Amino acid sequence: MKTTAPIVAVIGTGRMGSAMVRALARAGIRLVLHNRTRHRATALASELGARVAETPADAAALADICLTMLADDAAVESVYRGRDGLIAAAKPGSVLVDLSTVSPDTIRSFDADARAAGVALLDAPVSGSVATAETGQLTLMVGGEAGDLERGRPALEPLARTIVHVGPLGSGAAMKLAVNTVIFGLNEAVAEGLVLAEIAGIDRGVAYGVIAESAAGAPFVGYKRASFIDPDSTPTAFALDLADKDLRLIGALAGRLGVPMPQAETNLSEIRAAAAALGGDRDFSIVASHLRSKRRA
Repeated sequence: MKTTAPIVAVIGTGRMGSAMVRALARAGIRLVLHNRTRHRATALASELGARVAETPADAAALADICLTMLADDAAVESVYRGRDGLIAAAKPGSVLVDLSTVSPDTIRSFDADARAAGVALLDAPVSGSVATAETGQLTLMVGGEAGDLERGRPALEPLARTIVHVGPLGSGAAMKLAVNTVIFGLNEAVAEGLVLAEIAGIDRGVAYGVIAESAAGAPFVGYKRASFIDPDSTPTAFALDLADKDLRLIGALAGRLGVPMPQAETNLSEIRAAAAALGGDRDFSIVASHLRSKRRA
């Protein structure tokens, strides 16, 4: 017997959310979209032939699987809770999946209410860029019950090259903060190495190419090439203000666990200095430009 493909709601159609919606649309997924700023969801829905929901609750009432991709813990809290929230309106047996970068405690705080409503809950934050989201090449770190992950897979597999079940609810969020700890360190290291090479007389593009082909050449270095080489002409993919938020989450989790994080503390200081000088909406790779501006004569 042919089974009907699930309806998937996507709540949050910003840079990453929109890219994921496009990947899901290419996979033939039936989509319902909601965004706090309605015109973003409406424009995307018109482009892809999707439906638009007025509230998170309206989206949940229509969907079998709901994906949320939101800016911060406060946004996730507002979308999941309350009369117009996902949990109150979700159909029993449906799956709610948060892909945002938030504290592990945030997703765990919804667990009892979701269970009482007969709704599965997963945290599945992503690693990758807007480009890898749109091409379905993300890495997903999933926390929650293994059986719930299997039920959510139809909406997750079109997004991901790799899906890893890392443990119980909240484990995905913790793993994402661990991954971002490395990413922020790498971002600062690339910036410092690139500027050092430039000031030593090496062409910026040549220097970046060598870094990318060296032992330091992680995927991050590959997909951030344009941002580092031509920062003023390359659109923001991950803003300094969001990097600040993530580094604060990393610090809070490390503090609760008693883990010293000296490099993360330095990275937060550098992110804040760059934001103060150049604007918090700039891509976090702009720390390289900030280093150039601080060069001693």
